[in-house]
Amino acid sequence: MNAPTTFDADAARLSIMLAELRLPTVRRLWEAIGAQSDREGWPAVRLLAALFEHEIAERESRRLARHRLESNLAADKTLANFDFEQVPTVSKAHVAALAEGDVWIEKGANLLLFGPPGSGKSHLVSAIGHALIDRGWRVLFTRTGDLVQRLQAARRELRLAAELAKLDRFDLLVLDDISYVRRDQAETSVLFELIAERYERKSLAITANQPFSAWEGIFPDAAMTLAAVDRLVHHATIFEMNVESYRRKAARPGRAPDGPERTKPEK
Repeated sequence: MNAPTTFDADAARLSIMLAELRLPTVRRLWEAIGAQSDREGWPAVRLLAALFEHEIAERESRRLARHRLESNLAADKTLANFDFEQVPTVSKAHVAALAEGDVWIEKGANLLLFGPPGSGKSHLVSAIGHALIDRGWRVLFTRTGDLVQRLQAARRELRLAAELAKLDRFDLLVLDDISYVRRDQAETSVLFELIAERYERKSLAITANQPFSAWEGIFPDAAMTLAAVDRLVHHATIFEMNVESYRRKAARPGRAPDGPERTKPEK
């Protein structure tokens, strides 16, 4: 058996040091890239730059994967497969601008989507959420009823402030199906507290099957309803998606099961 060489000893020490420094990509790649550097006569600065470029790229990839997982967004609801032809009231260019995210997210502005069930509201808001994650923002998608229950439990346990602080980590909080929350099922003043807490600081995206005029059943009283709506619309983009349900179209006799019909909007 060959005796260990100085190279072997240095390689073992380097591996330990890279592990201590938490540079797993450099630890994995340094030998192969170093061998290429030796063959091609790279200067030290090029070798270091190559190694750390790989580390930064993989670290960013892991960060995006982690943020996408925590977001609860459906993986298949992206802009690439959203059918804008089915919703002619929504501008593709406007959605693309929202997907960039910089201006409205930085200002804590809101996005409100109205339309009947099956009109594509959840798909569109999820797609925008995916695009924002790609640009470095943090997003959380939740059904409004689930979040209300979570906040109610936190209030009962005297930790509502802490729970709201946890939600503050997210640049965009998506509340899906707000119309299904009813004040006679549970106390929903916690929902107002969330809206008030994020007002002009952190963004909300809300999907609703009913217009604001039907929201009196969500909050404990009319004054709270008015105050909630006022805060939501103050800095908001509103999409009216009053089109026929994708699901209803797919259920028609003779329809193929692979998706909605593709029809051109009337000129």
